[in-house]
Amino acid sequence: MNTPTPLLDQIASPADLKGRTKTELRKIADELRAETISAVSVTGGHLGAGLGVVELTVAIHAVFETPRDKLVWDVGHQAYPHKILTGRRDRIRTLRQGGGLSGFTKRDESEYDPFGAAHAGTSVSAAAGFAVVRRRRRRSSFMSNIR
Repeated sequence: MNTPTPLLDQIASPADLKGRTKTELRKIADELRAETISAVSVTGGHLGAGLGVVELTVAIHAVFETPRDKLVWDVGHQAYPHKILTGRRDRIRTLRQGGGLSGFTKRDESEYDPFGAAHAGTSVSAAAGFAVVRRRRRRSSFMSNIR
């Protein structure tokens, strides 16, 4: 499947989504969906989870400041479009292959993967942990400023 992806071709990182129009973001999502289907048709994998979050993935990366803002996926297979937008598109057809990209998010694979997601439910604990750390850092920073 060689669907043209002229807008997606311009995205090397989530920063490249900033300032795009809603129309452009919709087209990027359409191209991202085509790219995800193309990649998974080569490597195999769970396609539905990633296709279900294409628009959400584009929107999150367009609005938030990832990787500073932590993005936690509930199921690792949802992250295929995320991997494409976060600098791994050139390797997406190595997904789930020996020496290739992981089928899940993986901390040592990308700074955009703050948590090694696997299957449903593990994200709740991870997100709660990130929130506790953030709250403690803010409290610590506040306390150091008033002393």
